[in-house]
Amino acid sequence: MKALIPSEVIEQRIFLIRGEKVMIDRDLAELYEVQTKVLNQSVKRNIDRFPDRFMFKLSKQERDELVTLCDRFRTLKHSTSFPFAFTELGVAMLSSVLKSKRAIQVNIQIMKTFVYLRRMFTENKELSLRLEELEKKYDKQFKIVFDILNQLFSPEAPPKRSMGFFVKEKVVKYNTKKKRT
Repeated sequence: MKALIPSEVIEQRIFLIRGEKVMIDRDLAELYEVQTKVLNQSVKRNIDRFPDRFMFKLSKQERDELVTLCDRFRTLKHSTSFPFAFTELGVAMLSSVLKSKRAIQVNIQIMKTFVYLRRMFTENKELSLRLEELEKKYDKQFKIVFDILNQLFSPEAPPKRSMGFFVKEKVVKYNTKKKRT
């Protein structure tokens, strides 16, 4: 069965805020094909189902960072409201609040994506630990190999190149006025 929404689309809508993987109310509303207002009203009517570990309201600084990161949030830039961020548990709880067939199907796909991301993080962590153990054991013999593997697992951003023209010599001004004789 083909997924309703590709996992890649959902992955792009998961952010790390306050040390939690979260999804923003606007993105969830778009995926569920409801207005953000409707989603938030449903949540407020059932607020007992959403303790702090399930959702929280973004601070001004968090909202501003989100606007800076993603163009799709630019309408929030001058807004007086702050969006809600739903943790994995909060997204799961949304399925009991939003009861449409689409909401249920989308919720299943979102949960699968969260599980996939958690598994990827765990596997990479285990792989990094194994690599460190091997590095300690065979440090001198395979230093080059470990250096390359370390670069592959934690690539650094390439240095930014400066753009434009740079004059290395002193600029000399010429007098453009003609001398009268």
